[in-house]
Amino acid sequence: MDNTDSPLPILYQDEWLVAIDKPAGHLVHPAETPADGDRVAMKILRDQIGQRVHPIHRIDRPTTGVLLFGLDRKIAHLLHQALQRREMQKTYWAVVYGLAPSEPWQCREPIQKTSQEPARDARTSFKRLDARDPECLQSQATTTLSLVEAIPHTGRYHQIRRHLLHAALPIVGDYRYAGIETSDLLGKSLGTGTRMLLQAKTLTLTHPVHGKELVIEAPVDPCFLRCFPTLD
Repeated sequence: MDNTDSPLPILYQDEWLVAIDKPAGHLVHPAETPADGDRVAMKILRDQIGQRVHPIHRIDRPTTGVLLFGLDRKIAHLLHQALQRREMQKTYWAVVYGLAPSEPWQCREPIQKTSQEPARDARTSFKRLDARDPECLQSQATTTLSLVEAIPHTGRYHQIRRHLLHAALPIVGDYRYAGIETSDLLGKSLGTGTRMLLQAKTLTLTHPVHGKELVIEAPVDPCFLRCFPTLD
């Protein structure tokens, strides 16, 4: 199927910025080694709105949610500077396997991208938003799912995913860190298939032109509703 057959949901657009709700499985920009069937959000959006776009930040291929682009180089540069100064706040939602703490907590576990690179400081704030024991999990060793809010204060490799794993709360469908067998079992039981349940829920920033606060929010991912129906 051609990329143009599937328009991207636009969450916000003006003459300087555009934000989309990135679907699962879409790359932000072309991979270093492109493969047949790659769906690249930057290219799809460019063709969809008929103008060049500049990605401001990244989210992992299996992650859904708010993804911001600048519509010219000058605006993109200003936004990149704001991102480097940590003047944008990203809020994520994750469905994890296990009971998350009732009180907010932080993880400061350093992250090493590869075994050849040094570990770097990393910090994420977490808060449990909900927890339930779906009937479909009653025969499993762990029967609880938790809905967790995550706010990364640094931008390390797979930071939220790895910090939740460090807390023994793997993200549902995170094949890389939760394991294939567990991910397959949960996906089948919950009806979420191979989806990883991590969503970039909101992005808060100061508009680079008029200076007003801008809060861009993605609607609740349908797979999250399968796990937490009251979110609807």
